[in-house]
Amino acid sequence: MTWLFPIMLLVPGLLFALLGALLAAPDEAPRWRVAAARLLERLARRLRREHPYVPDPFAALRVQTRLGAVAHHVQALEYEPHTYALAERLIASQLAYDQLLAEACGLAGVEVLPRAKGDPQERFREEVELASRGWSW
Repeated sequence: MTWLFPIMLLVPGLLFALLGALLAAPDEAPRWRVAAARLLERLARRLRREHPYVPDPFAALRVQTRLGAVAHHVQALEYEPHTYALAERLIASQLAYDQLLAEACGLAGVEVLPRAKGDPQERFREEVELASRGWSW
């Protein structure tokens, strides 16, 4: 009978301690929920299959031919000094060229840095990156 009294005192204390461990403070998630989320995330990572992105070769070919045409157009404008509204045409053509370069970089996996429109250094960097990956136009 003397052992019944300490058990009656310890059992509720252990239950409250267990309940306190399972419940979280107001600013954090319960530990059991965090452990369950980690377990489910590991399971999902094992089940999830990563499919590598393979770009469409015809889309790359289309962008390459368009890049070549626009580059030729820009060169023709630069060598013709008596064109009406030459500056506006050059700016528009170079911006179109930059957009095509950004599209080509997306297809080739080259990172496009956020720069001002028409930045010649960024244009040169993108051209070099694309050429190093085998692109030509």
